[in-house]
Amino acid sequence: MDPSSPHAARLLPSDLRLIYDKVLAQERVTEREALLLFRHNDLNALGLIANVIRNRKNGNMATYIRNLYVNYSNLCILSCQFCAFSAKKRDPHAFELSIEQIADKVKVGLGQGITEVHMVGGLHPTLPGSWYIELLETLRALSPDLFLKAFTAVEIRHLAERIFKKSVAETLGLLRDAGLGAITGGGAEIFDPEVRDRICRGKETAEEWAEVHEIWHGMGMRSTATMLFGHVETLEQRVDHLRRLRDLQDRTGGFTAFIPFAFVPETTDLAHIPPTTAADELRTLAVSRIYLDNFEHITAYWISFGLPLASLALNYGVDDLHGTIMEEKIFHMAGAKTPIAQSQAAFEKAIREAGRLPVPRDTYYRKLAPVASGSVVSA
Repeated sequence: MDPSSPHAARLLPSDLRLIYDKVLAQERVTEREALLLFRHNDLNALGLIANVIRNRKNGNMATYIRNLYVNYSNLCILSCQFCAFSAKKRDPHAFELSIEQIADKVKVGLGQGITEVHMVGGLHPTLPGSWYIELLETLRALSPDLFLKAFTAVEIRHLAERIFKKSVAETLGLLRDAGLGAITGGGAEIFDPEVRDRICRGKETAEEWAEVHEIWHGMGMRSTATMLFGHVETLEQRVDHLRRLRDLQDRTGGFTAFIPFAFVPETTDLAHIPPTTAADELRTLAVSRIYLDNFEHITAYWISFGLPLASLALNYGVDDLHGTIMEEKIFHMAGAKTPIAQSQAAFEKAIREAGRLPVPRDTYYRKLAPVASGSVVSA
């Protein structure tokens, strides 16, 4: 059924019809209404409303990217409570890749058809600025068609303040000139300061995260936005997080997509927190699609949701399943049981099973020509 048809409206609970009417009229949903949606138990109704926006913005298509994840090191000066990835030099799970090792991984990925390298790491205490410049220049030289998406806002601030000892704008300029094409949305977690004090004390503030992205967008560049949910935050704090992102997108228009992550607690300092439910994950995706009216795309990150639930989410406002991801470490070191990679064929099957048309995309969510579905790509 067309979610914008008069018949669809009759299926909605009465307390959601006003929000549905606002969405049809392309009017903005308020924070109070977003909170009502988060507290509502009718998932199908939320999906119906979210799909009005999904269909308006993206039709029946669902996208994925042929990409490769590279974590260059997990050495980090921080010790965030939610993170099982970071390490100190003498920890048994510590690792640090050389530029040659990273280039070798990317060469393999290029042979499998990747279009993007997605690269993040910890806040390394000793790598010099020249290492990061050489890394980007080396990878850029491998293929003129390879897009480099790298570094979270907290990594950028670390590089600016401790490594390059330059302003954020100057540091971003150096990285862009060396080949950086987009920065990642990681590090946002939940913006509320009380939550950040409990799960990532010492990390950059919400304002500092936003400043990096705003400067990057002001340079004519793009990035993604994220939210880590399902730990100690309240629903009000989730809505506050979304509000801050919507306000920033109003100012810059530089975010390509919103990517919420479900927290994986198993091997972290917050292992006592039960994992969030599939219902909460679908609800969060649907509410995000309804509230973030100025974001063109909502991505279901299959690493944290699992591919079957991510496929189902294509009927709850989602229009993208992220990437093929050859070697994901951050969520798996926290205890994720999902695969570390997906084939293009698996993505296309999952998208078609949801009744959508699979389309490969680039980093900026522009559609690409299909390739042979026998290709296997990792992200």
